[in-house]
Amino acid sequence: MGSKNKLKRFKENETFSNVIQPNREDVKQGFEQKGKWKEVFGNDNPIVLELGCGKGEYTVGLAKQDPNKNFIGIDIKGARLWRGAKTALEDNLKNVAFLRTQIELVDELFDKDEVSEIWITFPDPQIKYKRTKHRMTNESFLSKYKKILRPDGLMHLKTDSEFMHGYTLGLLHGLGLEVNYANHDVYKNEGSPKEVLELQTFYEKQYLEKGKPITYIQFKVH
Repeated sequence: MGSKNKLKRFKENETFSNVIQPNREDVKQGFEQKGKWKEVFGNDNPIVLELGCGKGEYTVGLAKQDPNKNFIGIDIKGARLWRGAKTALEDNLKNVAFLRTQIELVDELFDKDEVSEIWITFPDPQIKYKRTKHRMTNESFLSKYKKILRPDGLMHLKTDSEFMHGYTLGLLHGLGLEVNYANHDVYKNEGSPKEVLELQTFYEKQYLEKGKPITYIQFKVH
């Protein structure tokens, strides 16, 4: 994407009613929407996050499937996030919002028990050992999710990375956390939830064209 196109999208994001773009300092000093997300949406419906939402395919797709929940996509890449935000506005989806910020700030953005579910869709597996701290299912991130998830809250990890799938399963078992469901090839093995099979991200379609298996884990952090 050309820099001109990116700048145009950044400008448009500023005009979108469903996009919030706090800077890091504001979040650290006290994010004004924290604990008040029901005021943002105008209802008390459960909140579902998509972390590293990219173009927001899951955020928008899930919102269309379930109008009785509120969906928030979080990503630092504004030019990608623009696509989901624009689609949500065009389709008049009132239960969708996007946050342009760093995912490691997630526990500063939401209050205790404020979130019902978290989706992590095709994250960078950060395979190199020195990148472990950026791995989105590492112990540090899991503790952040635990802070904001309700006790019965669900986590979903969908990835093309067998490494990420295996690493996460191993860590969950080691921590004694509950794994509800795990599948290392969702399109070959039956049993995955319909939202895992029916919704596909831009990247997922590319991985499927290359014949890569798509994996999925549903688990709890409480």
